[in-house]
Amino acid sequence: MSQKIKMTQRDSQIRKKDFKEVNRGYSKTEMLLEAKRCLQCKVPMCVKGCPVEIYIPVFIECLLEDKPKDALKILNQKTSLPAVCGRVCPQENQCEKNCILGMKGESVSIGNLERYAADATANSEDENIYVEKNGIKIAIIGSGPAGLTCGGDLLKQGYNVTVFESLHDTGGVLRYGIPEFRLPKKVLDVEINKLKKLGMKLVLNTLIGRTKTIQDLFDEGFKAVFVAVGAGLPTFPNIPGENLNNIYCSNEFLVRVNLMRSYDFPNYDTPVYRGNNVVIVGGGNTAMDSARTALRLGAESVKLVYRRSENEMPARLEERIHAKEEGIEFATLTNPVKFIGDKNGFVKAVECVKMELGDPDESGRRTPKIVENSNYIIETDMVILALGLNPNPILPSLTDNLEVDSKGHILVDKNYMTSVPGVFAGGDIVVGDTVISAMGMGKQAAKSIMRYLTNN
Repeated sequence: MSQKIKMTQRDSQIRKKDFKEVNRGYSKTEMLLEAKRCLQCKVPMCVKGCPVEIYIPVFIECLLEDKPKDALKILNQKTSLPAVCGRVCPQENQCEKNCILGMKGESVSIGNLERYAADATANSEDENIYVEKNGIKIAIIGSGPAGLTCGGDLLKQGYNVTVFESLHDTGGVLRYGIPEFRLPKKVLDVEINKLKKLGMKLVLNTLIGRTKTIQDLFDEGFKAVFVAVGAGLPTFPNIPGENLNNIYCSNEFLVRVNLMRSYDFPNYDTPVYRGNNVVIVGGGNTAMDSARTALRLGAESVKLVYRRSENEMPARLEERIHAKEEGIEFATLTNPVKFIGDKNGFVKAVECVKMELGDPDESGRRTPKIVENSNYIIETDMVILALGLNPNPILPSLTDNLEVDSKGHILVDKNYMTSVPGVFAGGDIVVGDTVISAMGMGKQAAKSIMRYLTNN
């Protein structure tokens, strides 16, 4: 059984000093070799593993015939962000996990093929796309993966879609949360420009809940609203010293570097502290992004502290491998209990304890327990906390009677309808922690919105 064609990467010792993309993408020859591996199953299990239900064997067959434009057309039937998905979605846990070849060997590199189809057509002239409009206005709040997907699907069905974004640029977590070396901004811009050509209207610097309310949107003639504002409130460990200077939450750190381009200071006047010995707390993709970003800003050493073993880390395997190649040190089964500051209030050390794994918790991962008398010190001049995000407390001001859970997530029914008729929600503001899961919710919400409007 043939082995998958590995995507080439830039040398780790070179790439760790800049923000250029790590993965190079397939050449035409590599694409064809990988596409040939697809068995074209009559009952493709890979499709069942895809949250947005892409016709995977069909687009791969188009590539095998060297027809990337046709492949992209197939992709666009189900996704508005193929170049993004091909780069950052965890295919190994979804479509590729279900690939028949993977049962006895290596699955088809579906994500790499999707990226090829999108990249190979990125600079080609757009075909004239005309969709007859029905005159019905839909408002999308938030321009992240859930909002863009929902809006894109509605556009293709003739709805007039307006996306309201609180920040000065579009993309949400795709732009401010994922570093340039994983998802170049120019790639994201190509995807968003295609949606604009379809008719998507983007209104920036508008914070729904402050600039205007959802009721204001209904008063302006919008017939349905989809809330996809993400979750941007950081989680803190609630241990002594967490308010010391040079302790960042990952969200603030990555926004400064990615969206405000502090890596190009003083050309862009958004400075960020550049630590020499940096400690990252967490084990997800955001922790990896923070660690690798700190390294690229000039850190001499970066240590990632995680309370479970590497097997339990939620970060993608590829990201963990890349981080290690670049010199990131993993301190697993380790948890901080105190941050220690100097006389001027700046962090200088982290007191940690060793952990051991007990029985599995509700998520299926083994619960970490403290090893008594195992305290030790890690010297540092910068800490980045990547412990997850919660909904912003501004949510209740979006509109009256919007029901949320104890953490502030919007409650929705099976159709992604909130407690307010005509208001739907999806993405991290509901649940989920990956780009593709947010896209899947956006797609299902679009279907529900169309059913709702048809029945009303």
